[in-house]
Parts: sequence; structure tokens; C-alpha cells
Amino acid sequence: MKAVSSNIPKTLEVGSELICADNTGARILEIVGIKGGKSSKPGRASCGVGDHVRVRIKKGEHEMKGEIYDAVIIRQRKEINRVSGMHTRFEDNAAVLIEPTTEMPKGNRIKGVCAREAVERYQSVGKIASMVV
Repeated sequence: MKAVSSNIPKTLEVGSELICADNTGARILEIVGIKGGKSSKPGRASCGVGDHVRVRIKKGEHEMKGEIYDAVIIRQRKEINRVSGMHTRFEDNAAVLIEPTTEMPKGNRIKGVCAREAVERYQSVGKIASMVV
């Protein structure tokens, strides 16, 4: 996994709710695990933009509800401090569902913008994004 060139605060924890930003049929996601997450307290690992997480679908199509998938976080409300001195903040927390082995997105379109830090790590997510900020 490629390192990110920005200072990303890790503000999302296990149990946080996200919006699904792709067109797979899921609407609301809940973080149930963080890939490579470390913490001093069990179950309190945190993550930010560009991190690989395991999510459970809370709202969406009937056959997808309750299923567990892998996802990449593409937006977060807490501002990101970039090396250039710019601060970037989004209006919601959002993720995109991906395939666990190939890390390719399940959908073929992303609604809204995508953070540049997520595209640096996952180029395939950047290919389907309508706009990268």
C-alpha cells in the first residue's frame, strides 16, 4: 500500500456510519473492522481517508442488507492538512465498496467528490470518480 503525503486525522472508529458513494445499491454503511488498524484499547482502532475497512450495510437493497463488504473511505468531515498548506474538509463521511482480493470498485460510478489521498492509494477508485479534490 502506498503512503499518503498528507496529515490525515484518524477520526472514524468501529461503529461509525458512512454514506455509500457508489451505485451498488447500498446507502448507509457501518464500520465493523479496520484492515491494519492498531489501537491501545480493543475495538477502538480508528481510520481516515484512504483506509481499507470492513463495513456492514445498514440501509440499501433488501438482498444486500446486513451483508459485510470491504470498502475504502473517500471523504471525511474532519479536515485534512495537506503538505501544500491547504486544509480540505468535506460535508459528509463516505466510502466506496471494493472487491477484497483485487481492490477494484464494485460500482461503476461515484456520486460526489473523492479525496486525492484516497486516489493516491487506490487508482482504480480514481478512475470511476467524477471529481477528485
